[in-house]
Parts: sequence; C-alpha cells; structure tokens
Amino acid sequence: MNTDWVPGVRVAATYERKWLPRDVLAGIVLTTLLVPQGMAYAELAGLPAITGLYTSVLCLLAYAVFGPSRILVLGPDSSLGPMIAAVILPIVVSGGDPAKAVALASMLALMVGAMMTVAAVAKLGFVADLLSRPTQLGYVNGLALTILIGQLPKLFGFSVDGEGLLAEAAGFVRGVADGKTVPAALAIGVGGLIVILVLRRWLPKVPGILIAVVGAIVVTVWFGLTERGVDVVGPLPQGFPPFTIPTVEWSELGLLAAGALGITLVSLTDTISTASTFAGRTGQEVRGNQEMIGIGTANLAAGLFQGFPVSTSGSRTAVAESAGARSQLTGVVGAAAITLLLVFAPGLLKNLPQPMLAAVVIAASLSLADAAGMRRLWRQRRTEFVLALAAFLGVALLGVLPGIAVAVGLSVLNVFRRAWWPYRTELGRPDEVAGYHDVRVYPDAERIPGLVMFRFDAPLIFANARTFRDEVRHLARAEPKPAWILVAAEPITDVDTTAADMLEDLGAELDDLGVRLVFAELKSPVLEKLGRYKMHESLDPARFHPTIESAVAAYRTRGIPA
Repeated sequence: MNTDWVPGVRVAATYERKWLPRDVLAGIVLTTLLVPQGMAYAELAGLPAITGLYTSVLCLLAYAVFGPSRILVLGPDSSLGPMIAAVILPIVVSGGDPAKAVALASMLALMVGAMMTVAAVAKLGFVADLLSRPTQLGYVNGLALTILIGQLPKLFGFSVDGEGLLAEAAGFVRGVADGKTVPAALAIGVGGLIVILVLRRWLPKVPGILIAVVGAIVVTVWFGLTERGVDVVGPLPQGFPPFTIPTVEWSELGLLAAGALGITLVSLTDTISTASTFAGRTGQEVRGNQEMIGIGTANLAAGLFQGFPVSTSGSRTAVAESAGARSQLTGVVGAAAITLLLVFAPGLLKNLPQPMLAAVVIAASLSLADAAGMRRLWRQRRTEFVLALAAFLGVALLGVLPGIAVAVGLSVLNVFRRAWWPYRTELGRPDEVAGYHDVRVYPDAERIPGLVMFRFDAPLIFANARTFRDEVRHLARAEPKPAWILVAAEPITDVDTTAADMLEDLGAELDDLGVRLVFAELKSPVLEKLGRYKMHESLDPARFHPTIESAVAAYRTRGIPA
C-alpha cells in the first residue's frame, strides 16, 4: 500500500512503544492549551465557544492521518479568527441567529479545505510566496492591533457596535468614558492577562493559560462575580455534534468564496512557515504539497462537524515539542481528552468568565505582534519598511480581508517594481581586485577610453525593455561619445520577444550614431532564445562574446576609434 498520501498509516506502522508515555503526557499538556484557546478563538470569530472545541477535535484527528509532520499542531487560530468574523458577521448581521453563523463558518471551512486540497494536487504550494516577509510582517502587526482593540471592550465587561478598527476604538473610549466598565470583569480579565504574560516570560514551561483559566473560574464562583455583572460562558452542550452538511444561500457563496481564498492563502503561508521552523529542529524535510493535503483535510473534517477554518499554531506546536511529543498521537490524545470533556463534564467550564477569554485572545495578539521586526526593516531597508507599513495600514484602516488583498497586491507590485527598475551600473577594473566591478563600489576603477561597460541586473522583458533602452541611449549620447557599449549580460537570465525586438532596433539606432552595441557572458539558454528569434540575422555573431575579457580584447584590437 502506498502511504505517501496518508502519512499517519506509515507513522502507525513504524511507531515505537517507548514514545507512548511522552506522547500521552504531551497530549494532556496540550489539552490544557487547546480548550481555553479553542473557545476564545471561536468567540473571536463571532461563533459560540463550543464550536472551538468541536473544531479542535476534528482537525487534530484529520491531520494525524493526512499530515506529514510528526509534531505540528493544528487548531483554531488567532490570525484566522478576525478573517472568519469579517466574512460571516456581515451576512448574519448584528443579533443574528448563531446557528446561521455556524453554518456559514462550516461552509467556509469546507471551501478552504477544498481549495487547499486542489492546490496540493495541482502542486500550487508556491502561492505561499505571494506574501513577502515585509508584507507578512505588516499584515500580522495590523492583525494584532485589530484583535487587541476588538477585545478591549470585552475585557472591560461591555460591548461596542462598530465596524473597523477606528470605529471599535472610538466605541471603546466612549464606553469607558460613559462608565460602562464592570470593575469585577476588568479585575479578573487584567489579572488573568498578567498571570499569562508573567508566566510566559519568566516560567515558560508552566501552563500559564491553564492556571489563569482555573483561577478565574475559582474566583468567579467563590466571590459570586456573575452577580456583579461578569458574563460567563455558561453550560456547554453535552456530547458531540452529528455529521452535518452546512446549508447556505446561493447569494452568500460569492462572499464566502472570496473569504475562503484569503484564509487559504494566510493558512498556507503560516503552515509552510511553521512547518519549516519545526522541521529544521527535528531534521525532517518539509513536504509542502502534503502539508496542504493535511491542512485541507483538517478543514474538511471540521466543516462537516460544525467547525470553522483552522491553521497551524506555532505556540501550540512549541508546547507539544517541549512536552516531549514524538508523533501525531499527541494530537489524538488531545482530541480524545476534549471529547471526554464534552461527553462527561460539559458543565466544568460554565463559570469561565468572558473577560478571561478576552485575556487569552489579547495574550495571543501580543505574541503575534512583531514591533522589533518593523524596527529592523527600518534600519535595514526603508523600501521594505514602507511595504510593511502599507500592509499594516491596509489591515488597520480597511479591515482584515481588504488588508490581506492589500498585502498580496503590495508583494506582487514589489516583484514588478524590481523587474521594472532593476539595479544597473557601469563597470571598471579596480587595482585591488581582479576583473571588472561596479564603479559605485570602486569609484577609482580604471575605465577604458571609448568603451562603456554596462551591467543590467534583471531578465530583459517587456516591463523593463524601455528602461534598458533609455539607459543605453543615455550612455551613447554622453561626451566623449563611446565607440562601444559592452553589456555585461551575465545577470540577464531571459530575453522575451518584446525585449528582443527592442535590442534589434537599438543596435541599428546605435550603429547610425557610430556606436557599436556588444554583449558578453550571455547564458547559453538566452543565446539559444535569441537564435530562435532570428536575432543573429540582424545582430551579427561578432557582437556576442563569451567573457568580458574577450570582448575587451576584441575592442582593443579593432574597436578603438582612430
């Protein structure tokens, strides 16, 4: 049996008994994180808290079968929560039916799963590269700020109506000014947040979220905080949801599909990034297409049992790794523990305060933010800092879904910008090193009279053909006028038909000016393309030289003007 598409079968066949104690212990430790985070991220997505537990169980089981990583942990994610909410809440509208929201979120998960699986079969993992590192950085920082502002009212014990970061921030400020803050809610929320952050910083191996959640429940019951205005989760439904195919209106599919596309891109990028990080630690090889199969089936499974879209989690994976996880049995143990909780003790979390869930989400948003990365970009490369800042503002001011579109658009435009206006320079021979080099780096480099050596650091394509032509024209009209313009063409990895036509016209134009256009170090595949374009008929082979040195020698022999 070929187990390439079902890695879980291969892992089960090669499982070593000595791993069992560590996997079971890691699974129990992981459960203490899965339960509160799953519930908190479900509410972040605008869904009932219980759906976070349903989602956690199904995605863990599905990935254990189809996921290639031995320890990667999937589940509800803080970065996807606002995206899910941005899709389903405008359809459900304020005060809508929770069942409708669940159906929409489940259909969204099915769409994400289908897109991810199709992309895997078509080997489209490269689409993860549509989000460059600077735009990812700006996007996640904007997302972190959006999550933080959105959860502050809940932390203070009240709610606000407002769409977008600015409206929510203004609503929060008005609520505080109008005295809507519930002191008991604020105390328990801030107290829980401090516990999480302090333990994360100083005792990272201690389950800070579990301690904060248990403490919040105990304090709520002991001091009767529900009577002081503190909202709690309430009793959870007992048991597990049945297999359910969600039903939505045809008119809703367009918005769902657009949202699913954005979620798929973010989830894929996050998965490949996280998988690469942990694979490097364990010596595993990242299998991008199989990762997409794993995340796709996890979303399909969640969508068929009243769940919502999921992604990988770096923090939960790190917890599993530090707890000694050796295989995906860790996730299976976590799923089993959550199922037992739902079947036998659904009332265990009924007194969990809502401000505590807000504290869990805020802690996640703070770990998501990377201000240091923004500062590093400012120091290292201002243009990429501007890209990151634009992506940040796109999310913060336009919203999560438009923000991801802005981030992708900026990444693509940055690629085109580099193709349109690549680096170009003249070359000379420095005294201190051999060969010909950039005169900007070596301003005292020797230049040969009458010979201009020009380097263009990009493929020659339709987008930059005019830039190349204008630069060469400028060199040809300089005083004193050169006899030869030698293109150091080693960085030119391609020449399309538009650029080829431009080169033919440019060669003839320079000939009329008495300037000879020649090339050195063109790669063999590029020369073959020029042959197919029949360029040798208009630009004779003597213009093409294997090395810069041979071109210079030819120039010295017959190119120096009388």
